[in-house]
Amino acid sequence: MTTPLHPQNVIALVWDFDKTLIPGYMQDPIFEEYRVDAGQFWREVNALPAYYRCHGVNVSSDNSYLNHLLTYVQHGRMQGLTNAKLRELGAQIKFHPGLPEFFPYLKEQLAKLPDADRFEIRLEHYIVSTGLREMIEGSSIRPYVDGIWASEFIENPAPPHFDPDVTVALDESPAQRSLFPAAGISQIAVAYDNTSKTRALFEINKGGNKTISIDVNSTMRAEDRRVPFHHMIYIADGPSDVPAFSVMRQNSGTAYAVYDDTNDLSLEQVERLRRDGRIDHFGPADYRTGSPTGKWLWLRVKQIAQTIIQERQAALKVRIGVAPTHLPH
Repeated sequence: MTTPLHPQNVIALVWDFDKTLIPGYMQDPIFEEYRVDAGQFWREVNALPAYYRCHGVNVSSDNSYLNHLLTYVQHGRMQGLTNAKLRELGAQIKFHPGLPEFFPYLKEQLAKLPDADRFEIRLEHYIVSTGLREMIEGSSIRPYVDGIWASEFIENPAPPHFDPDVTVALDESPAQRSLFPAAGISQIAVAYDNTSKTRALFEINKGGNKTISIDVNSTMRAEDRRVPFHHMIYIADGPSDVPAFSVMRQNSGTAYAVYDDTNDLSLEQVERLRRDGRIDHFGPADYRTGSPTGKWLWLRVKQIAQTIIQERQAALKVRIGVAPTHLPH
C-alpha cells in the first residue's frame, strides 16, 4: 500500500467575484476614475462579437472586454492605467454585507469544533473570476484569501530579440525602468472565461496550486488529490457559472448560488438553476453570520469537517492494535 500524497484535511470554499462577493462589477472604480460611461462600455463589449464577425473575425464574448479595456488605454481614454493603478482602484471595491469578515469567521468557527485541531483540519478560501486579478489583490478581502485565479495584463511586452537570460524584475533595476517605463497595460497575460474557470477547480483539487510539479492534466488517484471535490464548495451567482457548477455536482462537490434579494429576476434565475439540478442550494448575497447564506455555508463546512473527523477516528481504530491487559484469575 502506497502512502497518499496528501492527508486530505483541507476544506476549500471557491468563490466567484462579480455579483457574488460584490453587488456589481469590479471594473466600476475604473470607469469612475476615468469618467467613462459604464453602460456604454458594456454595450460596446456586447456588440463586439457581431462587429468583428462583420470583418471576418470570431472573438470570445467571455473575455472580449479585456481587449476593449486595452483599446480604451491605447486611445487615451484610460491613460496611465497600469497594474499598480488597478490594484489601487481595487481598494474602492465595496462588498456584500458580512464581507470580508465572513471569511475569517468560518475559519475561527472551524477551529472550535472538537477534534478539528487534533486532525489538523483547515479551511481555505479561493477566488476564481473572469475579472481582474490586480483589483482583487488591492481589495479589502485579499488578506483572507488563499489563492486567486483571474485575468492579468502585461505592461511592458518583451521586445524582439530580448535576452531570455535577463530575469531581473523591472522594479529592481533602475536601468530597465528607464528603458521600459510603465505607460499602461498593453497586452493580455492570461484571460479566464466561464469555461476555463473549471481548470482552477481541478488545480485546487489536485494541489497544483501548492505544488508546482503537479500538472493539472496529470493522472492522479482520488486518494492522492489534495482537496477532494466532496470537500469543496463553489459559490457563484448565476448561469454563467454553469460549467463550474457542473464540475462540482458531477464530482460530489457542493454548488451554492447567491441572488440579489432586491431583484426578483435574480431569485428566479437561481431557482431555475436549482430546479434544473445545477446547484445544491441557494440564498441571498448576504454573508452576515445570522443570514440564511451565512448559516447554510457554515452548516455545510461543519458537515464536511465532521465527516473528515469521523473518517480519521475510524481509521485510528482500525490501524491501532488493542493494548495487552492482565488475564483474569
